[in-house]
Amino acid sequence: MSTVLLRRVPVASPVHNLWAGTKMIAAFLISLLLMILPSWPILGIMIVFLIAIGLVARLPLGVLPRLPLLFWLLIALGALINVPVGGTAVLRYAQVVVFGLILVAASMLIAWTTPMSEIAPALATLGRPLRRLRVPVDELAVVVALTLRGLPLLLEEIRILRAARRLRPKPDLLHRTTDPVIDILTAAMAVSTRRAGELGEAITARGGTGQLTARPASPGRNDALALAVVVAVCAGALLVEILR
Repeated sequence: MSTVLLRRVPVASPVHNLWAGTKMIAAFLISLLLMILPSWPILGIMIVFLIAIGLVARLPLGVLPRLPLLFWLLIALGALINVPVGGTAVLRYAQVVVFGLILVAASMLIAWTTPMSEIAPALATLGRPLRRLRVPVDELAVVVALTLRGLPLLLEEIRILRAARRLRPKPDLLHRTTDPVIDILTAAMAVSTRRAGELGEAITARGGTGQLTARPASPGRNDALALAVVVAVCAGALLVEILR
C-alpha cells in the first residue's frame, strides 16, 4: 500500500494555496449531498469533479494508494453475499462502496494539498460559534492535530518493524515461543510510547498545545471562489437528479 498518506505533496497549485477550512467545508458539502442523494448520476458527477480537482492540484498518479488484493477480495465477497437477495441489493451495495471511496478520496485530497499544521487552526476557526455552547473546540482541534501528525509516524514505524521482522532468521516450529503478530504489536506499542514522549516534550518546549490551534491563516477571495464552484457543482448535480 502506498505510504503517501496524510502528507502534503510538495507542488504548487491553486488547490494547495486554499485555506484548510475551505477544503473541509467543500468535503462536508460533497458528503452531505451524497448522504441525501447517493444516486449514480450524482456519484458520477462527484467522481469527475474530484478527478478534476486532482488535475488542478497537479497531483502525480504515484500518490494514489495501492490497495492490497485482500481489500478487493473483500469487496467482491460483499457483492457475492448480496447476489441471492437480488440485483437491487447488489446495486445498492455498489453505491455504498463507491460512496465510501468518494469520501476517502475527498479526505485524501485535503491531506495531499494541505499541511497538517493548518488543520487544527482551521478546525478551531470553523468551530468558533460552538464555544458559546461550551463545546471544547480548541481541545478537540488539538486531539485531531496530534492524531494527524502521529498517524504517518506510526505507519512508518510499523513498516520499519515489519521489514526488520522479515530480516530476522525464522525460528523452527519447535523453538517458536511467541506469535509474530504479538511481537510486532508489542514493538509498535513500545515505539508509540517513545514517540508520544518525544512529541510531548517538543510541544512543551514550543509553548504548549495552544500553539497547535494558532490562527496563522484565514480565508480569502480565492477561497470564496472555490466554495462557489463547489456549491455550483453540487447544485448542478442535484438539478441533474431532479430532471432525470
